[in-house]
Amino acid sequence: MTIFDPTKILWEETVPGGHHWSGAMRRGSALRFTDLQGGANVSLLFYNMEEKLERYNMPDTLKAQHTAFLTTGNVCYSDMGRVMCSFVHDDTGWHDTICGLSDADLIEKKYGVANYQTHRNKMYRNAKDGLLVELAKYGLGKPDMVANVNLFSKVSANNDGLLTFKSGNSKAGNAVDLRFDMNVLVVLSTAPHPLDTAKTYSPGNVMLTAWRAGVATDNDVCRNSCEQNQRGFINTERYFAN
Repeated sequence: MTIFDPTKILWEETVPGGHHWSGAMRRGSALRFTDLQGGANVSLLFYNMEEKLERYNMPDTLKAQHTAFLTTGNVCYSDMGRVMCSFVHDDTGWHDTICGLSDADLIEKKYGVANYQTHRNKMYRNAKDGLLVELAKYGLGKPDMVANVNLFSKVSANNDGLLTFKSGNSKAGNAVDLRFDMNVLVVLSTAPHPLDTAKTYSPGNVMLTAWRAGVATDNDVCRNSCEQNQRGFINTERYFAN
């Protein structure tokens, strides 16, 4: 397992609840997401930094690893069968992959209206619009949006397929470390999960800490969690072979 090393921190910043962020993470770097108050949600999209037509593929990620959620040992696959990033540490144990994003209509119906003209930075933001703002910085837009990952959020299904959001799944101080196995454009929003049961609009702040993790070794927990992941890492390593 890749261990977080405070001496290898590259930078650190806080993304306030409801805001959005994007940036490039290089192969061998990692990003720690820390839920500062508890109950945070981070909606994530991933793209190949050099060729943005290659991006995170939810169906392949889930079927290759026989799971419906992500945690330590899991990876995120691209639509080219390569490993984009790996969950090398996780305090929460369950990160949603199937419920998508909040949008403007959903936020208005649940919480009402609070716009910039009246509330300034306390306006009610939604994940879809936040991600679109960030995607536009790289020449991307609505056609480039795909199924996302929602860090810190747990949604389970019963035998009838009814989805249930677990309030309080993530506690204050919980962290998840994603190691990047390719050069990846990360796009995120900290707006509420679409199924969040909170009665008021109060998305949590999230700390981002970038650090040098190194590439996956032969005994890496994510590489060896299943045979498909071993093949995925081979595909990735061939992509970067000189």
